[in-house]
Amino acid sequence: MWLRLVPHRTRSKAPIISHGSGETFGLNLRFLLIVTVFIANAIEPLINTMPEMKALFLWIFTFHMPLFVGVTGYFARTNLFGPNGNRILKQIALQYVLFQSIYSVLDMTMFQLPGITHSFFIPYLLLWFLVGHAIWRLVLRSFIRWNVRYPIWVAVALGVFIGFIPIEGDWLGLSRTFVYLPFFIIGYYFPFSTLARWFATPIRFIAAGISGILLVALFQLHPYIDPAWLMNSFTYEQLGWEINTLAIMMRLSIYALELLASAAFLAWVPTRICAITDCGRRTLYVFLIHGLLIRFAEYFGLYTYIDSSILAICLILVSVGCTVILTHRFVKNVCHPLIEPDGEAVFGWIRLQPRRRRMKHS
Repeated sequence: MWLRLVPHRTRSKAPIISHGSGETFGLNLRFLLIVTVFIANAIEPLINTMPEMKALFLWIFTFHMPLFVGVTGYFARTNLFGPNGNRILKQIALQYVLFQSIYSVLDMTMFQLPGITHSFFIPYLLLWFLVGHAIWRLVLRSFIRWNVRYPIWVAVALGVFIGFIPIEGDWLGLSRTFVYLPFFIIGYYFPFSTLARWFATPIRFIAAGISGILLVALFQLHPYIDPAWLMNSFTYEQLGWEINTLAIMMRLSIYALELLASAAFLAWVPTRICAITDCGRRTLYVFLIHGLLIRFAEYFGLYTYIDSSILAICLILVSVGCTVILTHRFVKNVCHPLIEPDGEAVFGWIRLQPRRRRMKHS
């Protein structure tokens, strides 16, 4: 049962990708999700003036982060422990220091977004994901070492409980980190290779229909929905859910919505190797760079010219095009030292796993 905790053995070599494999599905899913991440961040400045953009924004937020966290958990199954796991944690730390510095300097000198606190303890907008990724890995490693039998239910309890803690949700991104923790654990244990069998043609059409119905429903209901409900970065008090029972029910209802929307979106994901499969290997480049492109677009006043649905659609198409460009191998060759820095060179002195004590023989 995948809800139970069964440790994975660390593989020395990357698995071979075959047609219809879980690895292929994960790469295809990861590319489609980074497209939706780019689109959501690109249209966010328009959601207060264009109802259709707000509906699209809400629809994307019902599944893109849950699935993105889940697929991140899936790819962590081969490198959670051992030297590779420790190397990745140090790389994440260096990535965070570098990009937190870059975004903060640019914001202080150019962007000057309101309400931004420049501190390494307050991740700059999307950089919360880097902190979250490190914490998810550390928490799951602890669950495995402590032999937690039902980690998903423990993670759901933590995701509900975090909303009661009276700290700023942006502090180290802890609110979103613990709210999305269950999806990381699901991704780690979920058998992606079975999805090709589950999503046979009739099921795929049904799931795609549910996804489309959800988009239409959100277009009708968007005036009554606060996007902050789906961002998971605020305490219950900040959201106005001051009654404990209401807060718990709202968080659990949003979990249910995210699970439904995520399962429905999977219908759009190809199960075989295709043009987007290789692009799925380099989504980190899109994630860390696309925020700069959007901030520069705002800085140069691009959004003042987008005042119609046609221009908004053009913005979406440009976002898709930029995603494809940023996943190109040329971008990786140029930006590799910055995007995938050598964490061992800076944090090699940090030991993340204590040495095992040798047993003394009497």
